[in-house]
Amino acid sequence: MKRIGLFWGSQTGNTELAATLIVEAIGSDIVQSYDIRGVDSGTFGSYDSLILGTSTWGAGELQDDWDSFLPQFDAIDFIGKKVALFGLGDQLGYGDYFLDGMGILYENLIGRGAKVTGSWSVDGYEHSYSRAIQYGAFVGLALDADNQNHLTPVRIKQWVDQILPILL
Repeated sequence: MKRIGLFWGSQTGNTELAATLIVEAIGSDIVQSYDIRGVDSGTFGSYDSLILGTSTWGAGELQDDWDSFLPQFDAIDFIGKKVALFGLGDQLGYGDYFLDGMGILYENLIGRGAKVTGSWSVDGYEHSYSRAIQYGAFVGLALDADNQNHLTPVRIKQWVDQILPILL
């Protein structure tokens, strides 16, 4: 059975909690979760499929741990690797930058030949701009723990049901 590597970075714990819920939805026998602070680029090569999660900070910036790790992408072979993304942001407080961190990861992955899957509808969100929107949809699961936390469990379940057959 193929295993999936889930890598996340979290400032306040919201992305970590989302990662935990994703592991619970998929099963710890299939997915292994890592805080991006504790890994090196070689760990990515252990998995055929990846799930990457980040939040957005400030004026559309990547979460600090991911920002520090991003230069290591050059050492990872993403060509043909299946990757699903999830992002957290505050659509009301930072509507001009909602989920830009996920968009930054997406741009870096696509530029390195990854096959990104798991797009998510923009319906039900209130924001003015997002770097994470491509072809009218978010490039991955969109979560807002500040304003729509009550929707997080059901969104994760629906998204996992969508991506799991593709990642396996």
